[in-house]
Amino acid sequence: MTARITSLSPADVKARLDAGRAVLIDIREPDEFARSHVPGAQSQPLSVWEAAHLKVDPEADVIFTCRSGARTAGACDRLAARVAGEAYVLAGGLDGWVKAGLPVMTNASAPLEIMRQVQIAAGSLVLLGILLGFAVAPAFFGISVFVGAGLVFAGATGFCGMARLLMLAPWNRRAISA
Repeated sequence: MTARITSLSPADVKARLDAGRAVLIDIREPDEFARSHVPGAQSQPLSVWEAAHLKVDPEADVIFTCRSGARTAGACDRLAARVAGEAYVLAGGLDGWVKAGLPVMTNASAPLEIMRQVQIAAGSLVLLGILLGFAVAPAFFGISVFVGAGLVFAGATGFCGMARLLMLAPWNRRAISA
């Protein structure tokens, strides 16, 4: 039997957390969590969800969150299956929490999330390929074609080579080991 997932407003979540009756589980990736999160939230990335050991008091309300609420909505069944009773989700995710004016722990020195780094790098390479293709030689359009093909491949397979390369960058390795 699958447990129910009920949406709670940021104010309701804050009240439950302040009363000590709830635990907030953040399912975003570690790089996202390191950059900003709700104070007291536990990081349990969805990408390793099946291998994760959820350490929660059985009496506590389990509330799940992500950045916008889309990941938690898409993974309701997987999340609810890990909770004995009723499970909850933070409506609007971290974005909703911030919009409600509630406190967030932010580490501005943490690197940008890997996917944002991929977007910046891919966009920059496409623009560079177009500019060089017009200004220097048409062969440089190949850079844009290569990046576009890589993005299609990443979307189709779930493997992003650019993300893997960026994870090896010194600023990201330092964040992972910390």
